[in-house]
Amino acid sequence: MTAMFVNLPVTDLERAKAFYTAVGFAINPQFTDHNAACVVVEDGHSYFMILVREFFQTFTDKPIGDPAVNPSVSTSIFLDSREQVDATVADGLAAGGTEGQPASDYGFMYQRQLADPDGNILEFGWMDPVAAEQGPEAYMSQQA
Repeated sequence: MTAMFVNLPVTDLERAKAFYTAVGFAINPQFTDHNAACVVVEDGHSYFMILVREFFQTFTDKPIGDPAVNPSVSTSIFLDSREQVDATVADGLAAGGTEGQPASDYGFMYQRQLADPDGNILEFGWMDPVAAEQGPEAYMSQQA
């Protein structure tokens, strides 16, 4: 089985847990303590480990940057509809997130960027099923 865990440093674990549950993810209590929380993005496959900065620092000797000032990663999560993207971003904004740029609408693909309260960037998107399966050109040829 392949699974992906993305480790994200946070300054306030409770605030981060509230944000990530507000955008529709669950917390796995079996892998959550005072240093970290396991955020279930897709059960069995994709997770965020939100780690207090001091604990995150134990994984590297390099200094941890401030994602609000110098982002180094952007994680894209694709949802089932444009409306779900908009609703998820609205929930994230209400939970303390920020949207640093306007939505990108390419016709076959729609994306919105949402930063968590610490500045970690999430991009929520939707892609037309034809474009996802056959490529953007197939979608565009159906529109002609």
